[in-house]
Amino acid sequence: MTPLLPFLLFAFVASITPGPTNLLAMSNSARFGWRASLPIVWGGCLASTALVLAVGLGLGSTLLASPELAHVLGYAGALWLSYLGWQIARAPVELDATLAAERAVSGWTAASLQLINPKPWTVALAVVSVFMASAGAPAWLLALLFLLIAVPCMLLWAWLGLQAGRWLHSPRGLRRFNQLMGVLLAGSGWLGLLA
Repeated sequence: MTPLLPFLLFAFVASITPGPTNLLAMSNSARFGWRASLPIVWGGCLASTALVLAVGLGLGSTLLASPELAHVLGYAGALWLSYLGWQIARAPVELDATLAAERAVSGWTAASLQLINPKPWTVALAVVSVFMASAGAPAWLLALLFLLIAVPCMLLWAWLGLQAGRWLHSPRGLRRFNQLMGVLLAGSGWLGLLA
């Protein structure tokens, strides 16, 4: 188990630090409630885990051999995050219960976000290039451990959003929160390109 400790620490830091999917979970839980954030948590975590597994099984070498592809994916991700950020920033603050489920970000959106978001690719490449050999563990085990760490971390972000939603009782406060989450989400994509 000792060779896996550095990987576990890395997986925790990668999962708990702010990123686009964490911000989506937080924003949706603040606006639509706990249940609306669960598809984002599961979609994002499962897609990130699948990405770690795919990179560990060989996709990483293809990506490293084609930096142009990584560059295109990075810009596509930043543009997509900007669009989602804009949608959150201008979202209506007074929704009835029937519209809430229709307007919440879906698990599929969160999962597809992982494919064009630079953070999960960077994490997956680090898992393969740094931890697969040093831990002496197969890709499937690292992917499973990553999932077991990522889910509680993202649930924490959803819980924080739920708490924020309880504090934001005025339409003005919720509008400001939405605008902040939108700017942070859009900015996270462009900052990811600079990393």
